Amino acid sequence: MTKPVSADVAARTTADVLLEIEAVLFRPDEPFTLTSGRQSPVYVDCRKIISFPRARAKLMDLAVERISEAIGYESLDAIAGGETAGIPFAAWIAERLGLPMVYVRKQPKGFGRNARIEGSFSEGARVLLVEDLATDGGSKLGFVEALRTAGAQVAHSFVVFHYGIFPEGIAKLEAEGVQLHALCTWHDALAAAETAGYLSGSGLADVRAFLDNPHDWSAGAESRQV
Repeated sequence: MTKPVSADVAARTTADVLLEIEAVLFRPDEPFTLTSGRQSPVYVDCRKIISFPRARAKLMDLAVERISEAIGYESLDAIAGGETAGIPFAAWIAERLGLPMVYVRKQPKGFGRNARIEGSFSEGARVLLVEDLATDGGSKLGFVEALRTAGAQVAHSFVVFHYGIFPEGIAKLEAEGVQLHALCTWHDALAAAETAGYLSGSGLADVRAFLDNPHDWSAGAESRQV
């Protein structure tokens, strides 16, 4: 029988895979501008995983193991992917768990059934919401609301990558009765990058400063650009 992989080993493996396929990037000298407008010395693009079959297979195996250990082996009835990035990950996880899959639109499609949920599940079904990543958890709440309105029970959400630096986001999810599970955070990615020599010296210190206080770091980066 294969010995289960610990959460720490899974996190490090995930970080190593994401570094290898260049899905996580560090650019402290030329910060990225995120969708929120926030300046960031780090960027993650989990969508790249879909183009690397061996990498995605490993990550989805780790995902199923984490989900089974954290939630249970017979505690879910369906898997839901959030539009659009969560859809492929939900499909791979649903296939491995032998469960039905649905996906949740960000907005009703505006014609036909005007539905936000594509696919079907039974009233009261225990549904796991899957997305590629979580920053502050805000988008998860909208998907959870849509699933619950459609009759699902949603107590868990899973992502491949969680920023892990915005505790207020976790608090919002927990206040709505949703527990977030993830394979890897920026702290795991930074540790892997340091070991592999991707970052050192002032660059490493700069990224650590961002992870310790992203709000102040971003505000400082914006003021330097003015």
